[in-house]
Amino acid sequence: MLWSTANPMMRRRNFMLSAPLVLAGCGRGVIREEILAPQSAIDRVAYVHPGPKRLTLLTMKNVGSNNGAHSGLMINASQRILWDPAGTFGHSSIPERNDVHFGITPRIAEFYISFHSRETYYTLIQEIDVAPEVAEMAMNLAIANGPTPKAACTTHTTRMLKQLPGFGHIRQSYFPNNLSDQFAELPGVRAREHRENDSDDKSVAAAQIDAALSSDQ
Repeated sequence: MLWSTANPMMRRRNFMLSAPLVLAGCGRGVIREEILAPQSAIDRVAYVHPGPKRLTLLTMKNVGSNNGAHSGLMINASQRILWDPAGTFGHSSIPERNDVHFGITPRIAEFYISFHSRETYYTLIQEIDVAPEVAEMAMNLAIANGPTPKAACTTHTTRMLKQLPGFGHIRQSYFPNNLSDQFAELPGVRAREHRENDSDDKSVAAAQIDAALSSDQ
């Protein structure tokens, strides 16, 4: 089932403007450096999300062509994390270890989705409930993956998913749309789209989100 949502409370234009938060989709040709937040920072923000253990595939798609531009994966295990391979999402209040972001509260998840959704791109959100041990395995694999090279977000995500029980049919792919199509074949997947009409100027959106997060510190 596919439905659309655009919660006005999530729209970036409601946020204050401040210094820019850095965030983009898969780029090309850049070797990524390791980012290793201390364990104390991770422990301080660790967030346990209620409800079933779950994998949520996030695919950013071009509004005009419908081509996929980036793949991310939110994992609700013993804590909820966001794996953003080859992405540049980041903020001083969100500890990161090599593309894995910790402390993914509903508000942080909304910021991530809202930033990627603008007049030129929308976000396809596909979620599936899994056994606790599958979610935990996914989280551990994401953490162990290390920094993902640019343009390899979907390659690394498919490589990880196919190692999970029940996901063996996933074939490795370079293309976000291919992964989202494969993910849709899993029994019990629920899907929705998030669209916004914000400007395509990412620096403005980044600054707005940065201000909202910085005000909490």
